Amino acid sequence: MSSSTTDVAPEQAQAARRRFIGAAAAGAAAMTAPMIAVAQAPVVLKMQGAWGAKDIFNEMAEEYVKRVNEMSGGRLRIDYLVAGAVVKPFEVMDAVNKGVLDAGHHVPVYWYGKSKVASLFGSGPINGCDAPQTLAWIYRGGGLELYHQLLQKLKLDVVGYFAMPMPTQPLGWFKKPIRSVDDLRGLKYRTVGLAADLMQELGAKVTQLPGGEIVPAMDRGVIDAFEYNNPTSDRRFGAQDVAKYYMMGSFHQAMEFFEIVFNRKKHDALPKDLQAVLRYAAEAASSSNWWTAMDNYSRDLDALAEQDKVHVLRTPKSVFQAQLKAWDVVTRKLSDEDPFFKQVVESQRAWSRRVARYMFLNEADYLMGYEHIHGRIAGLQA
Repeated sequence: MSSSTTDVAPEQAQAARRRFIGAAAAGAAAMTAPMIAVAQAPVVLKMQGAWGAKDIFNEMAEEYVKRVNEMSGGRLRIDYLVAGAVVKPFEVMDAVNKGVLDAGHHVPVYWYGKSKVASLFGSGPINGCDAPQTLAWIYRGGGLELYHQLLQKLKLDVVGYFAMPMPTQPLGWFKKPIRSVDDLRGLKYRTVGLAADLMQELGAKVTQLPGGEIVPAMDRGVIDAFEYNNPTSDRRFGAQDVAKYYMMGSFHQAMEFFEIVFNRKKHDALPKDLQAVLRYAAEAASSSNWWTAMDNYSRDLDALAEQDKVHVLRTPKSVFQAQLKAWDVVTRKLSDEDPFFKQVVESQRAWSRRVARYMFLNEADYLMGYEHIHGRIAGLQA
């Protein structure tokens, strides 16, 4: 080994050791330093409802939005807009389909002009099931698959979820009490969806209007009577100022649900876990919406009677019976015209035959329990 080699090697080795120790120290420092998260902007979806600013349905829509925003951990945010902010209430589905809106909160009857089958996924012929049982049909009885088929038939590029099994909607608001089905004949009456077909079969002259246009139409004499949905919504938009007879109970819209729709491209571009948040938030909102409804609807019904001096009456049994006969006519006619309408109705009836039968056989007599504690309900047996 030459002298030059023996002289240089120790210096090179020492330099290498210094480089290694320095690198190791730097690596250890990096490992012990706190991790600095890089802030990532959330995906923002613009959603519009079909509800006026004061409607309790806006609060129910916001309950859904709140659950999505909190469960998504800051990665997704829905910005909610009231009716008319971008489009009119009956235009929400088209706006979501075209991407003008990313999402919408409304009811299927608002776009049943595209297909009367749409109304079957919110309100349609009575088959014995109430709203919670019919919502169970959507999620467990094949209804959701039929809904998807309808969207495909109509080339609607949306993803939809359902929430809030609504209580029976009152027959509505009248300037004099409804004693029989004869009192409905010739009335200019507001309703929506298949309920319009039903009420026309009973002889009413039906106009379909969004909620915000109802009271002005009543003021101008465009309509004589109307229904919307529930005591709270009705009281907030001033139904008690244009009519004093509130007829409770009806088969025209014995069940309904919110439809929460998303533009499919926007929806499918989300990671799977955020898609799941959108889906399961609808289930959570169903419970929250129902609790909100029970608290508010009951309180406002009392206020209508006690503060606003509204005559709150039960719809006569004879009107219920006439509605059932009218549903038979409407359902048969539409089923003959459209095989898909018939398919959906038969699916609902197969579900109700099993599920409703179980409920009727098993349910406690809650009215008996109520009257045992509180006494008879005035007007209930009218």
